[in-house]
Amino acid sequence: MIDMGDYTLKELETWNEKIEGIVNEMGLNYYNQEFEIISYNGMLEAEAYTGMPSRYPHWSYGKAYEKQKTLYGYDLVGLPYEMVINSNPCIAYLMKENTLLLQILTMAHVYGHNDFFKNNRLFREGTDASETVNMFKNDADTIRNYIDNPAIGNEKVEKILDAAHAIRYQTHRVIGEKRLSYEEIRNKIIQDYNSSYKPRSIIEPYEKPVEPDLSKIPLEPEDDIIYFIENYGNLQEWERNVIEIVRRETAYFIPQIETKIMNEGWASFWHYTILNELKLPDGLHLEFLKRHNDVLSPILGSLNPYYLGFKILKDIEDRYGRDKIFEVREIERDESFIRKYLTRELCEELNLFEFSKRRGEYIIDNVADEEGWKNIRNSICSGCGMNSIPVIRVVELSKKDNNLILEHLYDGRELNMQYAEETLKYVVNLWKGKVTLKTTIEGKEYRIVCDENKKICEVK
Repeated sequence: MIDMGDYTLKELETWNEKIEGIVNEMGLNYYNQEFEIISYNGMLEAEAYTGMPSRYPHWSYGKAYEKQKTLYGYDLVGLPYEMVINSNPCIAYLMKENTLLLQILTMAHVYGHNDFFKNNRLFREGTDASETVNMFKNDADTIRNYIDNPAIGNEKVEKILDAAHAIRYQTHRVIGEKRLSYEEIRNKIIQDYNSSYKPRSIIEPYEKPVEPDLSKIPLEPEDDIIYFIENYGNLQEWERNVIEIVRRETAYFIPQIETKIMNEGWASFWHYTILNELKLPDGLHLEFLKRHNDVLSPILGSLNPYYLGFKILKDIEDRYGRDKIFEVREIERDESFIRKYLTRELCEELNLFEFSKRRGEYIIDNVADEEGWKNIRNSICSGCGMNSIPVIRVVELSKKDNNLILEHLYDGRELNMQYAEETLKYVVNLWKGKVTLKTTIEGKEYRIVCDENKKICEVK
C-alpha cells in the first residue's frame, strides 16, 4: 500500500471531481483522464522511458535513469511533479511524495495538457491517441522477440537501434502532409516539364528545357533519411522493421517537440485559472502561489517554456479575449505562436535579450529596443521545436559505387563537425555502403566522406 503522507486517496478523488467540474465549465475538451500514483523511483523510471507503460529495451534508457537518479540524489535537479502521456484515455503519473497542494495543482495542470493533446492540430493530424499504448507495447514485444531470437540476438539489434537513434530526427517534419508515391512524384515531374515550354515569340518555336532524369534516385530530394534507407538500403526484413519502429515512434514525439512552449504554457495557464476558481483554504492557497511562481520563474541565461508560454497566452487573452486562446491552441505550433504573438512589450516585460560567446566572453547582441526585439523573436523561433535540428536530406544515390549523397541545408548555422562525422558512421552502419555529406563551412562547400570501413575523408 502506498503511504501518501498528508492526504488520502479519497481526498484526491474529491479534489479531482472539483477540478473536473471547473474544467467542464471552462470549456476544455479532453480525453478521459486516468491518474496513477507512483514513488519517486517510479517517476525516475517513467522519465527515462518517456512515461510509456511499455517501451523496447535499449541501453540509452538505463543511462538516462542512472544519470537522473544521481543528479536527483545530489539535489542537483528536481523531478517533474507529473508526467502525461498523449493517449486516449490520457494517462498521467503523480508522484506520491508530492504535498496535497502539489497533487491538486498537477492534476489541474494535467487537464490542460490533455485538452492540448486532443485539440492541437499537430497532435490530431500526427498521432492516434487511441493506439498510443498498444503501439509502444507491440513495438517493445517485436524488439524483444528479435533480441531473444538466436539468429539475431541483442548485439545486432542494439547496433541497428544505435544507428537509427542517431538519425531519428532526420525525418519528415511537415505533420499531416500526405507522402507522394514514386509514381505521383514521377508524374508531377513530367507534368512540370511539359508545362515549362515557353514561346520566345509568336513566330519562333518553343524553347525546350532540359529533360528530367527519371532514372535518378531519389527523383526529388528526400528529407526523411530513415525512410529512404528503409526502402532502398540493403537490409534484412527484421532490420527494416526495427528502423520503421524507431521512425514511427519518433513521429509520435515530433508534435510534442514542436509545441513544447505552447503546451506547457497552456497547462500552466489552466492550473493557474482552475486553482483560483477552487477557493482553496488559506494554507493551500499560500503554497499554491509559491509553487506556481516556482514553475514559472525565469531561468537565468535561458528560456523557461512554462513562463514564456504562460505570459504570451495571458497577453493574448487580455488583448483579444478567452475565445482567441482556444483558437491559438488549436492551430499554432511554437514557431508560429511566437512569431505572431511575442510582442515588443512582452520582450521588454520579460527582459529578453540575445547573447553569444566570442573569444571566451559573453556578448549581448540584441536587447528589446525598437529593432532588437524582432531579432530576439526570430532567434527564439529559429531555435525552437525541430528548428534546432539541422535539416539534412538525401539528394542522390550513386549507382556506380552505392554512394549515398546527403546535403545539409545551410541556413547560416554550421554543423558541429565532430558530431557530424560520428553520426555519418552510424549512417554507414544502416546503409552498408559509402556515405557523403555536403555542407558549408566558412562560406565554402565542404564534403565529408565516410566509407564502409568508417574511415572519414574530408574534402573542402
